[in-house]
Amino acid sequence: MRQIFLDTETTGLEHKLGHRIIEIAGVEMCDRRLTQRHFHRYINPQREIDSGAQAVHGISEEFLADKPTFAEIVAEFLDFIRGAELVIHNAPFDVGFLNAELARLDLPPVDSACQGICDTLRMAKEAHPGKKNNLNALCERYGIDNSQRTLHGALLDAELLADVYLAMTRGQESLIIDLPDDNGQRGETLLTIPGGAPSSRPLRVIAASEQEIDAHLAILASIQEASKGKCLWLNNVKE
Repeated sequence: MRQIFLDTETTGLEHKLGHRIIEIAGVEMCDRRLTQRHFHRYINPQREIDSGAQAVHGISEEFLADKPTFAEIVAEFLDFIRGAELVIHNAPFDVGFLNAELARLDLPPVDSACQGICDTLRMAKEAHPGKKNNLNALCERYGIDNSQRTLHGALLDAELLADVYLAMTRGQESLIIDLPDDNGQRGETLLTIPGGAPSSRPLRVIAASEQEIDAHLAILASIQEASKGKCLWLNNVKE
């Protein structure tokens, strides 16, 4: 499964008021492993930046003056996210800005290029109701080092979000286990173990011998007799 952890920085809070994207970043993950591929661009919004927004991300109009416009980077961005699931913290905010930028270029909304959108803020609220669930709070809750996050930045926030997502969904990792197939040959089978971590070391599964099975059934029979037919294990075996 291919996922892109996405974040943006903007000139202000409301795209409906004409505010624009000034930074966009995406970090790629495949099958719960970061690939080290990422997309990161600063964008000239061709408008002023609200002072409150600049206080959050520290990006100035002077810094963005020689940067490309969204129209100049949109094809590369869409190619990067195409076919992937987007994972975004407070997805409605970023998706609203992305769709506003795409609409200016008469392009379809972002969900037409990706395979779905996952909102980690919604996930966090369901997992931790009544608690703070911003990115800093989640980093602290899951023991993720966010000491470099003195200001908001799209690339760093996307990287932190990937770590938070892995911690929030821990238990979905798959271990590769070397099990015999019907012909007695060894083959790879996926097993999910709650709280487990991915491992490349195969685990051996040894089937009970006929003697061990007979001994086990003898014990169940004795329990069946002593309990006057109430041995649930033996009943399940018979079924």
